[in-house]
Amino acid sequence: MQFRSTQSNKALVSFKDAVLRCLPQEGGLYVPASVMDLRQFFLYMDVDTGYPELVSTVAPPLLQGELNPFSASRVAESAFAFEPEILQLDERFSLLTLYNGPTGVFKDFGIAFLAAVMEELLKNNRRGMVLSAARGDTGVSIAHAFYQRQNMVSCLLYPSGPIRGLDPRTFVSNGGNIIPIQIRGTFDDCQRLVIEAIKDQPFAERYSISTANALNPGRLLPQAFYYLYAFIKLKQQLKGDLLFSVPCGNFGNFIAGLYAWKFGMPVRGFIAAMNANNAFGDFLTGAAFKPKPLISTISPELDVSVPSNYERFLSFYEEAPAVMRNMVFPEAIDDRLTREAMDKVWKQYGVLLDPHGAVAFAAAERMMASHDWCDGNAHIVVLATGHPAREAESVAKATGQLLAIPPRLAVLRKKSDPIALIKPHLDALEGAIASCI
Repeated sequence: MQFRSTQSNKALVSFKDAVLRCLPQEGGLYVPASVMDLRQFFLYMDVDTGYPELVSTVAPPLLQGELNPFSASRVAESAFAFEPEILQLDERFSLLTLYNGPTGVFKDFGIAFLAAVMEELLKNNRRGMVLSAARGDTGVSIAHAFYQRQNMVSCLLYPSGPIRGLDPRTFVSNGGNIIPIQIRGTFDDCQRLVIEAIKDQPFAERYSISTANALNPGRLLPQAFYYLYAFIKLKQQLKGDLLFSVPCGNFGNFIAGLYAWKFGMPVRGFIAAMNANNAFGDFLTGAAFKPKPLISTISPELDVSVPSNYERFLSFYEEAPAVMRNMVFPEAIDDRLTREAMDKVWKQYGVLLDPHGAVAFAAAERMMASHDWCDGNAHIVVLATGHPAREAESVAKATGQLLAIPPRLAVLRKKSDPIALIKPHLDALEGAIASCI
């Protein structure tokens, strides 16, 4: 598989180069230049297929020449001590639970694969540095995935405010390979520093800098694997059209679903389930994209005004606008409907959803009720992207159910201290890094 910039079709790079460079020199973001049909590799799979087996089977043909069956198997087994789960609610709806990883969010899957595949790609090379903007549990997920990976140091840039969930025993100063640095500034400052470091060629080459943020296609692409996983688990029961309802903020997870479709997954369409911010609502119905003022909701991960994957999403529409508009169905769900969905899923199915999964469920119900072709045979897979205990207060208000916090998530609340506190400048960042390694 080769990658191109969203702003150019000319310069093509390998998967390895796209992962290790992260950003095209000509600007934009990396997207696949072409996509291989993988049906011959996954259509034979069934309910007995495990997640590492799926990944190790489809990765070699997808990444031809860069992962062979043996290296792909090493990557899959190393990355995934956890799996997604399909929970069928009834003939109309299933949940794809993606919160079984170490931090209870879907990001664990993409980050875990990225860490394992980078370790494989860097074999026999000099050390690489994974520089990432971090906040909330994303930093913990990155630290967990990259800890003790050979030839790699993971540097996490945190904005002002508390840092939680990191284990000091993993820090470089204590013999580990994690460097948490706090920036006197915002998360945007952290993201800007990451981009500056990657684009500063002498700096980037000096430390072999990559990132675990969604800029990196090696984090986004493997999220397509759990869509294929859901399909193979359900395919024997499907009687009609298959759709996915995806909670959408920055649209990375949604784009991964579109990649799965390009790989050959039989699917009727994807529901872009947004909250009241409805970032791409007008764009998806044919209007020009215009950012709107941000609205705070009870589904905070979807509170996005300008999705960071806008250029990647736009590239799909530039390639085939008519196809996209027949496959992508936008739905905007406000907080009232989100709470009602949490309550309904609990009372009707005995399942607790966090607000983000509830947005996707409410959008799926609306879709099922409002489209004529969604007859009794259609089936919608709702992506449950976060563990309900992560939003225990919202879940309790909506359902009356008090959640016990699992031990693996309870440790995420423990306060951590950074190794350094710096101004949001590249020279200050280099000074902090140089003092650690």
